[in-house]
Amino acid sequence: MMDLGRLRALHAVAVHGSVGRAAGALGFTPSAVSQQIAKLERETRTVLLERQGRGVVLTDAARRLAETAQQLLALVEQAEVTLEEQRGQAVGRLLIAAFATGARGLLPRALADLRERCPELDVRLLETDPYLAAELVARGEVDLALVQDWPTVPLSVPAGLSRLDLGPDPVDLLLPAGDPLTELAVVPVARLLGRRWISVPPGNICHDWLVRTMREAGEEPDVVYQVGEFETQIALIDAGLGLGLVPRLGRGPLPAGVVARPVEPEPSRRVFALWRSQASRRPAITAALTAMREQWDGLAV
Repeated sequence: MMDLGRLRALHAVAVHGSVGRAAGALGFTPSAVSQQIAKLERETRTVLLERQGRGVVLTDAARRLAETAQQLLALVEQAEVTLEEQRGQAVGRLLIAAFATGARGLLPRALADLRERCPELDVRLLETDPYLAAELVARGEVDLALVQDWPTVPLSVPAGLSRLDLGPDPVDLLLPAGDPLTELAVVPVARLLGRRWISVPPGNICHDWLVRTMREAGEEPDVVYQVGEFETQIALIDAGLGLGLVPRLGRGPLPAGVVARPVEPEPSRRVFALWRSQASRRPAITAALTAMREQWDGLAV
C-alpha cells in the first residue's frame, strides 16, 4: 500500500511546480520532499520526476498518480471532518494561505487567539498571492485562504469553495511630502495622469487594479519601480521617486517624508476568506474563521 505522506508530497510538487515550493507549502525541507518522492519511486517501481535544466518535471505516470492522490486527500479531509465533529474540537493540521499585508496586519493576533482556544490544532501559514491561494484551496493543498480583490478586478473563485466577507480595506495615495498634490484634501484620479508610479510587479492583483484604473482615466500608467514589498514602495516614495497606492491593512506608520491622501473615486479592496465547502463543518475551519472575524472587527482600517 502506498504511503499517504509520499502521495501528498508528489501532489504538492505537481501543484507548485517544484520541489522547493512544494517543501515550503508542506512545511518541510526540499531534501525531505525529495526523499519522499524517491521512496515513492522505489515503492511503485516507476520514475516520477525527471531532471530538466536546474529543476524537475513530472513524468506522465507521476501526473496520473498525482490526480489520484488529490482524490485520496479529499477523502482524508472528509474523514478528518467527521473525527473533529465527533470530538467536538479542532484538532490536526490547518494550513492557511494569505496575502502579505493580510498575513502581517490581521493574522498574527488571530493566530495567537486560535492557538489559545485550540491547543491541539497545528496551524501553519503560507504567504502567497490571492490568485494562487484560491487555486491551492480548490486543489486541497491548503485548508483556508485569506485573499483580497478589487471591485473592478474580481478574484475568480473556483467552484466548490465558500467565502466569508470580512470587509473593505481602503487604499490611500502616498506622495512625497513636498508634492503639490499634498495640498489637496482629496485627489481626483484625473490629477494623477502623467505621473511616475511605484507598484507591485505585473501579475499581482494590486498591479492589475492600478493599470485598469489609469487606463479608464485615459492613459497607460508609467510604472517605473516594480517592487513586491509595500515597505520598499514607501521607502522609494519617501525618497521622492514616485507615487504609490498602498492599502491601509498592515501598512504601519508612515515616515515623515510620506503623506497619505484619499483618492476620488475611492479605491478599496475587498478582504475575504475562502475554504472548501465540503469542509465547512470542520471545527478547525469554524474556529479559524471566528478568530479572523473577531480580529478584523477590532481593526481600524
